[in-house]
Amino acid sequence: MQNFKNRIEWSLLSLRLGVFVVMLVWTLDKLLNPAHAEKVFTKFYLMPNLGTEIFYIIGSLQLLVILAFLTGYKKRLSYGAVFAMHFFSTISSWQAYLDLKLLFFAAWPMLAACFSLYVLRDLDRKFTPFSKG
Repeated sequence: MQNFKNRIEWSLLSLRLGVFVVMLVWTLDKLLNPAHAEKVFTKFYLMPNLGTEIFYIIGSLQLLVILAFLTGYKKRLSYGAVFAMHFFSTISSWQAYLDLKLLFFAAWPMLAACFSLYVLRDLDRKFTPFSKG
């Protein structure tokens, strides 16, 4: 049973790290290239003219969330927020799916990973200093 628990923990850690890397790149895009982030929000979220300054705020908040996610802090909130952010990102790209833009389909396995991490958050204990027990 201990071997099974260990394999689950390592598997969930690999999912958490993989999701974190993608979310980190999206976050850094907002902080380092807010003009690009503004184009993304205009095209996919139908939110034009937000101004580049808002992306520094969004990026900073997103960075806090994904760092909490990475460390297992407040799992219900941080894992839930990561799942919600990716869910809305995946859904907002619906036109890309109709155009069969294959790169966008990679969002679905990541969404499944985010969902799995949220549902199994209590078992995701490897290198999470905030986990109980």
